[in-house]
Amino acid sequence: IHILKTLALGQVLSLFICGTAVASQYLAEQYKVNTPMLQSFINYCLLLLVYTTTLAFRRGSDSLLQILKRKWWKYILLALVDVEANYTIVKAYQYTTLTSVQLLDCFGIPVLMALSWFILRARYRLLHFIAVAVCLLGVGTMVGADILAGRQNSEGSDVVVGDVLVLLGASLYAISNVSEEYIVKNLSRVEFLGMVGLFGTIISGLQLAIVEHSDIAHIQWNWKIVLLFVAFALCMFGLYSFMPVVIKVTSATSVNLGILTADLYSLFFGLFLFGYKFSGLYLLSFGIIMVGFILYCSTPTQTAEEAATSLPQPASIGFDNLGLKIEENHQETPAATVQFTKEENVRVNTG
Repeated sequence: IHILKTLALGQVLSLFICGTAVASQYLAEQYKVNTPMLQSFINYCLLLLVYTTTLAFRRGSDSLLQILKRKWWKYILLALVDVEANYTIVKAYQYTTLTSVQLLDCFGIPVLMALSWFILRARYRLLHFIAVAVCLLGVGTMVGADILAGRQNSEGSDVVVGDVLVLLGASLYAISNVSEEYIVKNLSRVEFLGMVGLFGTIISGLQLAIVEHSDIAHIQWNWKIVLLFVAFALCMFGLYSFMPVVIKVTSATSVNLGILTADLYSLFFGLFLFGYKFSGLYLLSFGIIMVGFILYCSTPTQTAEEAATSLPQPASIGFDNLGLKIEENHQETPAATVQFTKEENVRVNTG
């Protein structure tokens, strides 16, 4: 039941990601609108309105003011990582191919596992590594299907720059996800979303003014473009709001494995919206990713503390056990009786 629940939750996240991808692609292809920072800015504003406002009405140590006093600089760094992760991945599409982005984006999973090992003290079993390998095989199958269907797009203007941006973005996402898992499991979901919403709005707003002001000025606004921006913002807001819930019951690694299917959902929508060619390999890749994800979730990971307590206890006798041992030995020795003779000699019988 837990595996099915995890599977379902992961696919809900994939559908949210699919919604953001389809809205972005429709804006780019139909209306020539490429404004990833503006789209992220709207999402951070929604987080600010909902979750930062909720923190503002709290009292005590969990209030907005108290959190800012203690941890403001930590959340600035986290928001910066989150904003740049979103920006670099989207920016990479301008320089490299869709195939490269899909393949290299998976680099975030081993980075995430390594960070979880050292920061969250997660301990993996052999089955977990096999499951990750199976999921990555599924991604490879999906990329192969893209190439056969002629969906790999052009070579890009500068493939090396694009590939580096993807690797950087994947690593930043891994850092953000591990931080999110720590905060959600040890502090609160509202604190994470409220702080990211507050500082994410400020950082993305500044970056928007610097790098995208001319692109926004050239947008020919109409109700369809507005509707696409609203759809993107709502899907992204849903993703940010729902992901901490899923991470709390699973882990950041399993969530990232589960959302590998997002590209496939985008493809299925693309069959109708963008005239993509279908290949049976897409269904095969979906099946492989699902098998890997179920394998990963079938065996829970342990923390370092749990792993230590599950080890067999040493056979040495501690102080407490030593006292019990002496008492046992004392009970096993035969009782001694003392008799006095007339000559006042002492004779001891142990029989």
